[in-house]
Amino acid sequence: MGNQPNSSIVGKVIIEAVENQLAVNHPPKVRKTLDRLLALGISHEEAIKYIACALSVEVFGVVRDSERFNPERYDNNLECLPDLPWED
Repeated sequence: MGNQPNSSIVGKVIIEAVENQLAVNHPPKVRKTLDRLLALGISHEEAIKYIACALSVEVFGVVRDSERFNPERYDNNLECLPDLPWED
């Protein structure tokens, strides 16, 4: 296992981050995305997971590639949901 964090722990942390973004309504696009996904008939739990996928693109870019968090890319990835960022 080495220095690799357990993927289920990382997933839970990213879900928690999404829930925190919703709680403080920042960025507001997260709430708008949740509402849009719910209107499409996606369950609340699944909608949160979709948003977490968009957030994970940014988190992994920062951690793995030493990139800066890119709020524009995050916004664009939220806008594309339920299509996932890596499904092109």
